[in-house]
Amino acid sequence: MLKGLQNAGIDAHGLDTRDYSPLQLKSDGFERVFIVLHGRGGEDGSIQGALEFLDIPYTGSRVLGSALAMDKVRTKQIWQALGLPTAPYAVVHRADYLAADAAQLFESLNLCAFVKPSREGSSIGIVKAESAEQLHQAIETAFEHDDEVLVESFIDGPEYTVSIVGDQVLPAIELRTARSFYDYAAKYQSGDTQYICPCELTDDDREELNRLSLRAFESLGCEGWGRVDIMRDANGAFQLLEVNTVPGMTETSLVPKAARVAGYSFEELLLKILEEAH
Repeated sequence: MLKGLQNAGIDAHGLDTRDYSPLQLKSDGFERVFIVLHGRGGEDGSIQGALEFLDIPYTGSRVLGSALAMDKVRTKQIWQALGLPTAPYAVVHRADYLAADAAQLFESLNLCAFVKPSREGSSIGIVKAESAEQLHQAIETAFEHDDEVLVESFIDGPEYTVSIVGDQVLPAIELRTARSFYDYAAKYQSGDTQYICPCELTDDDREELNRLSLRAFESLGCEGWGRVDIMRDANGAFQLLEVNTVPGMTETSLVPKAARVAGYSFEELLLKILEEAH
């Protein structure tokens, strides 16, 4: 991204918050921030709040949208309250969880479930459980990342991701992997994951997918740019998974793939996102 911004004529500099305090940005003369920090601290409203305090324009969602989208449990609760389609789920807390709870929980979620730390990204800590014993082990693993865990009914169907830049919905991508689901390894390590774009949907289905993605994105207060992940269940209904407010942005990442199909070069995409900074 740094190379792309510089190629586009932007006086851009790469800074890592491990080594550089954001409080120095203004005194060092920076006018805008293109946030590319993933996960906790960078995608959850923390850096956004610091930049708001400093009155420095930045890309992507504001504090509230960032915090809500990072929190899978609150995201599900909002979608459920608005009547948006999302898989059945339960919330488990470390303070009151008992191993004996796993069997009943497993049965209530149709005998197959995904276990997800509430506030993590990149599929970290996400495990598919196909038995009550696996569910208990997966919950214990998820507790290593978060005190609150989302347990979601497994959806057996194709997965899609829809990128949004400004008010434009980019062409959806279908994700196909030989693994049991699109996990961390499928995202970052596997060489056989397929990305189908434009995806093989009817015009009506594509329109429905785009409409649902934009509504899900806006319902959390998200803005600027981001990516909505969705699956399609055995009945053909789309089910919302999550919103990423700082998606991956290498030249081979999902948002740039969709942007290319929409006619944007990598540099043009970066400039379009940067123009949304405020």
